[in-house]
Amino acid sequence: MKLGARVLKTGVAIVFALFLAELFHLPAPIFAGIAAIFAIQPSIYRSYLTIIEQFQANLIGASVAVIFGLVFGHQIVAIGIAVIITISIMLKLGLEKSLSLALVTVVAIMEVQHEDFLTFALIRFATILVGVLAAFIVNLVFLPPRYETKLFKKIYFLQDDIIRWTRLAIRQASEHASAKAALSKFNTRMSRVEILYGFYKEERSYFGHKKFVKARKLVVYRQMITTSKKSLELLQRLHKHENEIAQLPDQFHLMIQERLDFLLTYHEQLLLKYTGKLKVDHTEWDDKVDYIQRTELMDIFIKQISLAYEEEEDTEFSSYHLLYILSRILDYEENLEHLDTLIVSYLNYHSEELNIEFEEEVY
Repeated sequence: MKLGARVLKTGVAIVFALFLAELFHLPAPIFAGIAAIFAIQPSIYRSYLTIIEQFQANLIGASVAVIFGLVFGHQIVAIGIAVIITISIMLKLGLEKSLSLALVTVVAIMEVQHEDFLTFALIRFATILVGVLAAFIVNLVFLPPRYETKLFKKIYFLQDDIIRWTRLAIRQASEHASAKAALSKFNTRMSRVEILYGFYKEERSYFGHKKFVKARKLVVYRQMITTSKKSLELLQRLHKHENEIAQLPDQFHLMIQERLDFLLTYHEQLLLKYTGKLKVDHTEWDDKVDYIQRTELMDIFIKQISLAYEEEEDTEFSSYHLLYILSRILDYEENLEHLDTLIVSYLNYHSEELNIEFEEEVY
């Protein structure tokens, strides 16, 4: 079992919250630990937003609890009504994410039966706030997330697997059930890449130059993800129409195979180029002029369709399904070209910003 950073940070935050509560001699430090659990977030920026929202939730819960405690005392029914009122206020203000913490505050304060009720209510409010602050500090300094490195790593390994399966698929070498299972996993992994991109996008830069670099990186990573999606769509088409591909004329099948090999190699080189492993001015297009060109491929396809119509029912392959495959190839190719343009533009202006951690994480 692998323990993630968030799991470790949650444990550390609880311990730190309990330690601070005992350090300040706050009664019932367990409430600080409970508050720390709710406050741990996957990114620093989200943790910042959470601490603001949870302070508001804590304040609302404490205010409602104090009012009901003073008016109705410590009756069980009063606690239930206070909870209902707190939920209504939280929903009205759009603070649903911190609703649990507000309810914990209500119960923690209203269960106090003491003559100096206001003092104990303030202490319970401070105890819960200590837990929230402890979680924020832990999230800030303990195992800070490196979402860019994680994002590139996931894109790189996902794309590498897609390329492997695409080469097998176009050669009719993949086993159908295994390919289907792999495609399902690829879709799940692509969703995780999207989530990581969202986390990386949320991270804030506090220097003007870094903000500009970050904006350019976001564009590049967005196109990386889009291009990977196009390659996955192509693989799905190859898998779905593997029988039709098997019936293609040998010469035409070989042409498509060569074109795909070229595009897949080109994609591999683009990822290497982004990490600084490949020269910025190097391009597969210039070095492989002997490969079949896009216009030539389309001309051959049109001729093949004409031949199919002339032969009518004698032909064994479906030009309709082939059109789907070729459209995916062309779409993939156009996105590769756009990704190349973005990477070259980024490296020309920010080559000094290359992340050396890519080499440690990926290679």
